[in-house]
Amino acid sequence: MTIPAPLGMLAELTHSCPLHCAYCSNPVELVAGTDELSTAGWVSVFAAAAALGVAQVHLSGGEPLRRRDLPELSAACRERGLYTNLITSGVGLTGERLAALAVDHVQLSVQDADPEGAARISATRTWRQKLAAARVVKERGLPLTVNVVLHRHNVDHVESLVALAERMGADRLELAHTQYYGWALRNRDWLLATAAQVRAADAVVRAAAARLAGRIELAYVSPDLHTGWPKPCMDGWGRRQLTVTPSGNVLPCPVADLLPDLTVENVRYRPLRAIWYESESFNRFRGTDWMREPCRSCPRRDVDLGGCRCQAYQFTGDAAVTDPACRYSPHRPLVEAVLGAAERSVGGPPGHRRR
Repeated sequence: MTIPAPLGMLAELTHSCPLHCAYCSNPVELVAGTDELSTAGWVSVFAAAAALGVAQVHLSGGEPLRRRDLPELSAACRERGLYTNLITSGVGLTGERLAALAVDHVQLSVQDADPEGAARISATRTWRQKLAAARVVKERGLPLTVNVVLHRHNVDHVESLVALAERMGADRLELAHTQYYGWALRNRDWLLATAAQVRAADAVVRAAAARLAGRIELAYVSPDLHTGWPKPCMDGWGRRQLTVTPSGNVLPCPVADLLPDLTVENVRYRPLRAIWYESESFNRFRGTDWMREPCRSCPRRDVDLGGCRCQAYQFTGDAAVTDPACRYSPHRPLVEAVLGAAERSVGGPPGHRRR
């Protein structure tokens, strides 16, 4: 099998964050600041990524603005010709701060369509700061993506969320249903939308996409637990994307280290190129040869590539089985049970990630 060079790298600069979102997919046990890669360490990673063939770097967290060396890190990306996307909560993003950064694009998270709903999800009051951050980005002339994670408590507000993105001057709006890892998994009973909510949201999104065509790109990530069609993990495990965590661990997807028997390697001890091409962790689920039935003989196997390995593990304890989100999976009843419980209950109050 020919292994292509990666297209994109998610650089999780820190797990520190001013928000405490109930749907956060970062680990429950976060990397401490003392264990984060240094400025020189990250600069070395960006150089190695560019040499490997990476074209896009997404500076993320946590909140990347909490790194005081963010101007140096973004400059290192630009010096190596990397298209750089800042993924931020907007908290602390002033005009002066943005002017000091060498970024090509900003992705701003929004938790709901109104201040109270946003505060309920994030356990913080940052509404005005987000609106101000959007203005700063547009004044700077940078492309703006507004990102909203959808769940039971905001999915009925999709029409208002679209209108908010329009007011913020978004060039792109990403509406993505919650993926259940980290704190999101702990809060799944509280977050999981009902089937009726998902159907209604789908209709609103279709209408909005048609209305906004040519003005705002609308990307919609449907909930695979509801649809029965799993999504390919990061467009395929070890196929186009890689993640580097705050401590320097290199992962095929942002949450792959939850697989207990996966050998995770670190840029402090092995070159990025060797990890991408040679490591057990990246080669384990590459391609389709690892698949069992029903994936092995399924005509969709080159479409969804078996779905999410981490979701398969969380439902079954075996990362190599067909993603239970798939309607053809023998483990689909496990998902149906979770969906059924969501229909019967609104769940308890959310837990929030703390730092």
